[in-house]
Amino acid sequence: MTGTVTAPGHLDGRRYDVIIVGAGMSGSLMAERLGAKGWRVLVLEGGNGGTQTWPGYLDSLDTFHAAAVKVPNSAYRHNNAVPSPDVLDLSPVPHGDGYRAGGYFVQRGRLPYGTDYLRVLGGSAMHWLGAVPRMHPTDFQTATLYDYGRDWPIDASVMQPYYAEAEHVLGVAGDADEQREWLRDPSRPNDPSVIADRHYSYPMQKIPPSHIDELYRGIDDTEIYDDVGDQSVRLHVTALPQARSSTPNPEYDGEAGYRPEGAVGLPDYGERCVGNASCVPICPVQAKWTPLRAQARFGRSVTLATRCVVSRVLLGEGGRVRGVEYRAYGDPATPVSDVYTAEADIVVLAGHAIENARLMLTSGLAANSGQLGRNLMDHPTTLAWALAHSGNQVGPFRGPGHTSGYESFRFGEARRRRSPFRIEIGNWGWGWPMGAPFSNVAAMLRLGGDPNGDVLGLDPGMDRFGPALRNSLGETIGRQISLQIAVEQPADPSNTVTIDPRNRDAMGNPRPVITYDLDDHVKRGIYAARRVSARIFAALRAEDHTYHGPAPDGTYPLDHFAFAPDTSFDVLDLGYRGAGHGAGTHIMGGDPSNSVVDIYQRTHEHRNLYAVGCGSMPSVGTSNPSLTMAALTLRSADEVHRQLTGLHRPVNVRTHPTEVNA
Repeated sequence: MTGTVTAPGHLDGRRYDVIIVGAGMSGSLMAERLGAKGWRVLVLEGGNGGTQTWPGYLDSLDTFHAAAVKVPNSAYRHNNAVPSPDVLDLSPVPHGDGYRAGGYFVQRGRLPYGTDYLRVLGGSAMHWLGAVPRMHPTDFQTATLYDYGRDWPIDASVMQPYYAEAEHVLGVAGDADEQREWLRDPSRPNDPSVIADRHYSYPMQKIPPSHIDELYRGIDDTEIYDDVGDQSVRLHVTALPQARSSTPNPEYDGEAGYRPEGAVGLPDYGERCVGNASCVPICPVQAKWTPLRAQARFGRSVTLATRCVVSRVLLGEGGRVRGVEYRAYGDPATPVSDVYTAEADIVVLAGHAIENARLMLTSGLAANSGQLGRNLMDHPTTLAWALAHSGNQVGPFRGPGHTSGYESFRFGEARRRRSPFRIEIGNWGWGWPMGAPFSNVAAMLRLGGDPNGDVLGLDPGMDRFGPALRNSLGETIGRQISLQIAVEQPADPSNTVTIDPRNRDAMGNPRPVITYDLDDHVKRGIYAARRVSARIFAALRAEDHTYHGPAPDGTYPLDHFAFAPDTSFDVLDLGYRGAGHGAGTHIMGGDPSNSVVDIYQRTHEHRNLYAVGCGSMPSVGTSNPSLTMAALTLRSADEVHRQLTGLHRPVNVRTHPTEVNA
């Protein structure tokens, strides 16, 4: 690795083959791939470095341990120069229904955009869960098959080899046979499987199922009726593919195996997953894949510079871009920046979907389609929680956030009636919905939370101290189960990222202005998910404690809405959380009049400017999007290489015969 450049002024005015803006998953994979082919690559990262060193990683662990609230960004120090949006930036309106927003985002939507991301070296993949299921083939054609959303200009067959390559690079642990068997759409038996190659296996053996997974396996084959989608589903617990180190699979690559000493993407440090329950935001043993692993393999032709915030992409002649303007800062708390420029044959924007859109809007680029900054998406995630029946200790807070789930609600003709959803079986008790175990301690000591103990599953009126406190905590927390249900949100041009010159950050760059809402198709999906979760808990004989209604002071949760699919259903209080799966904003398509980038994530209007990442996705399906983002990035890297090869191909100059004889 070339290391982090500490004097960005040395880069001023230099020319490269490629400039990559952002050193997260997409930027790091792109730089590694192009650097391996010998291209001169400059990677500009606005955030801090440090976590690529062992002392820096320990500092992040200490920061996480000291944080009072364990949210996704809690392991990483605040950076005033490049602030990260945080879930704590949102709060409910006192004594009312609505929300207040502070922090980095300017929020103007009817509902809050509750997702976050991280602006540090490595990007949001420093705090991600590591879940990497593939999209289903039908997810690429929702408009054609189900009359909603947008189709992709490419289909699943194009993505299959790049999915396999991305799984190799990330060192994915999973069971391919199980994915093939249980990720078929029963309503479309002739459609290809999510993994078309029947001989394919994952690089790593699957992460072992949790004790909570086994609890749910006890109700396999139970029939659950979804009355909103009008479909019946037989439950089957299916393991989750994950980008974390387990046991290398001897059957991988035609039984050649997956060898740490030779395989690209395997760690140079870190251990196998040992079940620590802090994957979000940080793994203490570094079992989870992060972009630091790709950066550790950067070749000599790759230059990486942190604390360099790109403020504009510079437009050249003929619609081509010529480089970037960036500002470098020293102290993150009180940033004072100098302005520099760098030029390149090709510029690749590899920030978050929102940051890519913000930068192109600031630079006045890619405006002709009217779609830049539109179609902002996430996976609105509704939570359901319960207590396993008395005496059944299920062992929460062990292992990754979830190791298994229910896939069957992702498919079928029910998608015409409501958004599909994927049910994740939570391993971390009521941590996400209720802040457990800290909220349990506070409630038992009458220090806050639910004063009657109802929501937390406590007996009212009992003061708990000493042995009674310990016994009650053990009995209650040990029975906590939860479901995290990710609902597909289709592309909607009314969900936008814009900029306003009146709202700027400490570096003088415009902050993103977010306008966000959920349409009725999504709300019907959330409604159906709530009813399905109640039926699953009933099959488990668990006490359902899910509650999305007002608190005792009349304050509604900030993500609250009341909804019924039609007059035949009761109105329910519902809620959702941000999944951290930001997508859309520079959407992919074959028609320049209604899309921003082409099938290689190259902007239609600027043929040497790429915008890579989840921002290009026309739909998100119900699978975590990082694997699809990685696969798209590797595909784009191949195209950037082809384009650079064409630009640098030697030209044979023939002398005219009359000149030879003259």
